[in-house]
Amino acid sequence: MNEMTSVRPAVPLSKITQPLDVLIVGAGISGLAAARYLKVERPDDSFAIVDEKLTFGGTWVTHTYPGIRSDSDLHTFGFSFKPWVGPPIATAAEILAYLDETIDEYGLADHIHYGWRGQTASWDSERKLWTLKVQNVETGEMEEISARFLWMCQGYYRHSEGYTPQWPGMETFKGEVIHPQTWPEDFDGKGKHLVVIGSGATAATLVPNVVDQVEHVTMLQRSPTYFRSEKNEIPIAKRLRELQVEEDWVHEIVRREMLLGSHDFTNRCFNEPETVRDELIGIARRYLGEEFDVEKHFTPSYLPWRQRIARIPDGDLYKALATGRASVVTDEIETFVEDGIKLKSGEFLKADVVATATGFNLCQMGDIRFDIDGEALDFHDTLGYRSMMFTGVPNLAWVMGYWRSSWTLRAELVAQFVVRLLDHMQEHQKSTVVPRLRESEKDMQIVDWPDEEDFNPGYLLRGKNVLPKRGTTNEWRLNQDYWTEKDDFAAIDFGDEVFAYD
Repeated sequence: MNEMTSVRPAVPLSKITQPLDVLIVGAGISGLAAARYLKVERPDDSFAIVDEKLTFGGTWVTHTYPGIRSDSDLHTFGFSFKPWVGPPIATAAEILAYLDETIDEYGLADHIHYGWRGQTASWDSERKLWTLKVQNVETGEMEEISARFLWMCQGYYRHSEGYTPQWPGMETFKGEVIHPQTWPEDFDGKGKHLVVIGSGATAATLVPNVVDQVEHVTMLQRSPTYFRSEKNEIPIAKRLRELQVEEDWVHEIVRREMLLGSHDFTNRCFNEPETVRDELIGIARRYLGEEFDVEKHFTPSYLPWRQRIARIPDGDLYKALATGRASVVTDEIETFVEDGIKLKSGEFLKADVVATATGFNLCQMGDIRFDIDGEALDFHDTLGYRSMMFTGVPNLAWVMGYWRSSWTLRAELVAQFVVRLLDHMQEHQKSTVVPRLRESEKDMQIVDWPDEEDFNPGYLLRGKNVLPKRGTTNEWRLNQDYWTEKDDFAAIDFGDEVFAYD
């Protein structure tokens, strides 16, 4: 637990009796970015952050399984306004230390109220206020806090539980079933056979980091995934520091280098997918040797970047497999039995422990029940403006980051947008804003939010009924191209008819 857990806000939540200018939900990387931009760009605004956890960090506190680390480079996953000086792929502890420093440097601790879980959020059109009812996770006491603008930075998945499919025979299994999202602190794998079900970033991280704690670990996947294996260092950063370049300059240069590299790689995935496919599979072959069945275990049926590509720094997953103490099996589960898993091929996997690295449960607004003037709000009935505001919903912004680039890049674009929007409203003496379709867009096709032909992880498809709808233009869908959005966001005209003010 980090030191910031003991820091108390300057004013207890119960003493905030006047409406705030802004209320932020979530003290993870998105919420801290939002708070920093408010503190620097709008220093006269009153604001608070509430988070149900007892500390900051969100994802990096929830996940405690062995080896938990970033899946994006920290030069772009970190903030633009605070240099990252460590390796590009960082541990949860390193990320939390970085966030701790950010809180301290920008004086955010006084604004954060830990241990308060949102229950309901109600908009009152007469008062032009959001009122959030929150419950203390330790005492059960209830409080209300009102604000003119609500900024949802709580993420997109349910932190209390991960997604575990229900397979036949699970009730007969005599071993332990663990979801990595709730990994036990006292886990003892000595002498045990561990089966990790899944093939994404969590499984790829867990296997090499638990291999020395168990007798044997098997990664059981229904189908293969693409992995990028690179050295966990950036040569240009090392060279710039040898030249004694100031750290702010190193950060900016390396950040641009990583952004451009990511952009070029994504473009190659769509412009020359077969070549990228062969390169990624070729790296697996070089690590695993000609006798390993790379075709079966590391050759996906889809093209690169149709699902997230996980990073394995320094090839650690491949190295673990090469030791013989870890293995990969590509098959489907027929049933659990007392001492393991029977597969549809007839093969049997002995298991004392099964870890289900099978994804998240989507949780679009932190399980908070919303209403507008007493009428329940279903976000699936709304259309997302740049996937951050919603038609018919006043004075609310939501942060959904990137998947093909670092999440934080978009969190900062949204933060910059919100402070500019608030500036505009203040300048023109407007108290509410609601996004709406332009007259020219009334006949635009409206569809469910996930794009099954583009980025389609299971948690989005499973949870599409709680997500807003999308349109066909970049303004009305989640654009995964940072290089386009950074210019588009900067050019947003707040006098456009897409914004309805009062």
